[in-house]
Amino acid sequence: MEKEPNYKDLEVVDNEYSDRDYNINVSIPEFNCVCPRTGLPDFATIKIQYIPDRHIVELKSLKLYMVKFRNLGIFHEHVTNRILDDLVRAVKPKKINIVGDF
Repeated sequence: MEKEPNYKDLEVVDNEYSDRDYNINVSIPEFNCVCPRTGLPDFATIKIQYIPDRHIVELKSLKLYMVKFRNLGIFHEHVTNRILDDLVRAVKPKKINIVGDF
């Protein structure tokens, strides 16, 4: 059985340009989770924009983290905020914005 997503699933690597403020934009167009009321699948594009500090998220680990939501019953607003909280905890960016387009 697949375990729930956790911020520890997100691998971070050193940001070689931590002296600069620059944007990293990641779009995940095939995100899915399950409606906790109906059990039906929900589909979304998750858009992540952040200004890194000392670390950046390794993209393969981000993809594997996102896949763990596919069988999880969770509301749109909750999953968007959970992803935000996990990325902040793992990467500690200077600034971050998450959009869940369901």
